[in-house]
Amino acid sequence: MHALDPSALMGPLWTLLAYVALGWLAARRLAIDPRPIATLLIYLIAPLTFFRGLTLGGPTPGYLLLTLAAFLVASLLAVAVHRLTRHTFAPQESALLAFSAGTGNTGYFGLPVAMVLLPPEGVTLYLFCVLGITLYEFTVGFYLSARGRFSVAESLAKIVRLPLIYAFLAALVVSGLDLEVPTAAMEALAVFPATYTLLGMMIIGMTLGRVSLREVDGPFIGVCVAVRCVAWPLLALAAVLGLQALVPLSPELAMAILLLGVVPMAANVVVVAMELGIAPAKGALAVLITTLAAPLLIPLYLTLMTRLTGL
Repeated sequence: MHALDPSALMGPLWTLLAYVALGWLAARRLAIDPRPIATLLIYLIAPLTFFRGLTLGGPTPGYLLLTLAAFLVASLLAVAVHRLTRHTFAPQESALLAFSAGTGNTGYFGLPVAMVLLPPEGVTLYLFCVLGITLYEFTVGFYLSARGRFSVAESLAKIVRLPLIYAFLAALVVSGLDLEVPTAAMEALAVFPATYTLLGMMIIGMTLGRVSLREVDGPFIGVCVAVRCVAWPLLALAAVLGLQALVPLSPELAMAILLLGVVPMAANVVVVAMELGIAPAKGALAVLITTLAAPLLIPLYLTLMTRLTGL
């Protein structure tokens, strides 16, 4: 693995913040409504991005086990946060807190960092962990978010209509049957990951462009930051130490797990909140705060964690 260089984080950070600034300008100067863009991300761009990533990755039982483990951890943490906050916060806020608890900016921010820190095999391990968290976002996470406004039946109906689930199954079928996706189709799909990143971060800026000071909610933002910047790093560290005590754990997988625990809040918190109409402004503020803190926290956390785990 490569040594951790804090300056390597600045490129991804400034790129993401530039996208946020573009979104803010679009909302303030062009009066663009971000809600249709959120719908486009959820129902078209995300599924195609997910399908392409899975088919390129060549899923194996071992890789899919990582995906399943990440999905279960994210789901359990989200359910736990929902139970702890549902009596303290309003239903919509509690639902958004639960969704944000199970995910992080593992793709837009974490992937460029992973490519700096990890060799190719480590990046592949990281990506299949990310797939599990993404699958959580559009199943359990989406359901918990929808329950902030809708009944159980309505929430389940919304999940059934999400094409990302079917994109995941289609990718497994394609890989399992050794089918070959036409080269022209894969080349056409190559534009979607960058589009997903650009629009996902711009939505944060668009939402912030409509935020007023009265929408700043200290307790809500505090819980978001505590879960992402305290609970997740501790959970990742405990997972690596526990696995090291039980089984031989490769340094690449250990670093991939640690990186999952230190990325900032996910931009998809705002995307899903926008689609469901559940406090997107509050989510955008929390995402921005953790993203700005990332260049300081990630080198600090990873340096400490690698010493504790002996990497």
